[in-house]
Amino acid sequence: MLYKNIHIGTYIKEMVESKNIALERICNFLGKDEDFVENVYESQSVDTDVLLRWSKLLEFDFFRLYSSHLILYAPPSAVNKTEKKSETTPQFRKNIYTQEIKDFILNRIETGEMTQADVIKEYSIPKSTLHRWIQKKR
Repeated sequence: MLYKNIHIGTYIKEMVESKNIALERICNFLGKDEDFVENVYESQSVDTDVLLRWSKLLEFDFFRLYSSHLILYAPPSAVNKTEKKSETTPQFRKNIYTQEIKDFILNRIETGEMTQADVIKEYSIPKSTLHRWIQKKR
């Protein structure tokens, strides 16, 4: 699964098809009509409240797609030690890698799509971390 370009409607439609959920059940659960559901399938983005309901219905965390995108493609933040960190603003931690992210990256290396050096450069993953993942996979 590629996390760079997310078309959430496509992912939702694929999950519905794989789980064989009837359109009538979807409409009842969401409290919407068939046109709404079809519009969601075609939408590149969906309101978070609606996405949460889809996640519950399909028992899949669609928000993880966006988290994975942030982990892989967010630029590293510039560190300015003179600035005082706000205690009320949550900080995004880029050093948390889910198993899906690890598998995605290791798969790109195994298929020859990327080299280890490419992964380190593209995703800003420390060399030691990448080597640890490779050792655990063997």
